[in-house]
Amino acid sequence: MLLPQAMSVFCSLHEAVAEAVHDGDTVAMEGFTHLIPFAAAHEVIRQGRRDLTLVRMTPDLIYDQLIGSGCAAKLVFSWGGNPGVGSLHRLRDAVERAWPRPLALEEYSHAALANAYDAGAARLPFAAFRGSPGDLARVNSNYRTIVCPFTGQSLTAVPAMRADVAIVHAQRADRNGNVMIEGIVGVQKEAVLGATRSIVTVEEVVDTFGSISPNACVLPHWAVGSVAVVPGGAFPSYAYGYYQRDNPFYLAWDAISRDRGTFRAWIDEHVMRSGPEAFARRARVA
Repeated sequence: MLLPQAMSVFCSLHEAVAEAVHDGDTVAMEGFTHLIPFAAAHEVIRQGRRDLTLVRMTPDLIYDQLIGSGCAAKLVFSWGGNPGVGSLHRLRDAVERAWPRPLALEEYSHAALANAYDAGAARLPFAAFRGSPGDLARVNSNYRTIVCPFTGQSLTAVPAMRADVAIVHAQRADRNGNVMIEGIVGVQKEAVLGATRSIVTVEEVVDTFGSISPNACVLPHWAVGSVAVVPGGAFPSYAYGYYQRDNPFYLAWDAISRDRGTFRAWIDEHVMRSGPEAFARRARVA
């Protein structure tokens, strides 16, 4: 099947989210260790989206903020926590005490969810891989066993992951709307290719990408929906070649998120009464 081609649209982050993210959508915000799309997540919070199914291989602070703000009805994930620190307190509060609303969970292993994204990008209905779900099969009925018709080998299968919206952050876009991701790539490519709509925030727009390191990926303009220029848009995570991770903030988040009132005050000051332009200032300060 040939995919319809379209040009990337350059627009503001507010316009991108308003156009692409709707109540009830399945939304994948990817970026492994770095290039985590915090600015876009904050815009989703500001626009008051509700009943979202959030998908992420490693939901950390970005989803803690969305869950605590009442945006999520369900979380599809393969690991959750504040890396190197501990629990996600807003996630735990939602699961254990239904605050600010109940949160359903659908948990996979990293291998399963990565393969599910890959199948979604290929427009396949499911992913098959070698590996046992272990105890996850007790809590997630989407794990199935199939038999290879060619070898007779038993394989684990999971549904393909095709989100309504994929949101990622990248270093650069060129003026034609092609996007370059450099450094640790993760599953951003697969998330975007498999999604119905996509938003990419970037540090800058350039005439040409010039020399590209071996560990890089270019998303072609026909695969990208909206491009919004948001310098610092991955902060407090890092963007390879632009700014470092704000480790003290990850430590501070444990106390900020532990108390509902402190969390709400932080969201009010740094999200609801702020905007994308603040990310450039924060990244420069760090």
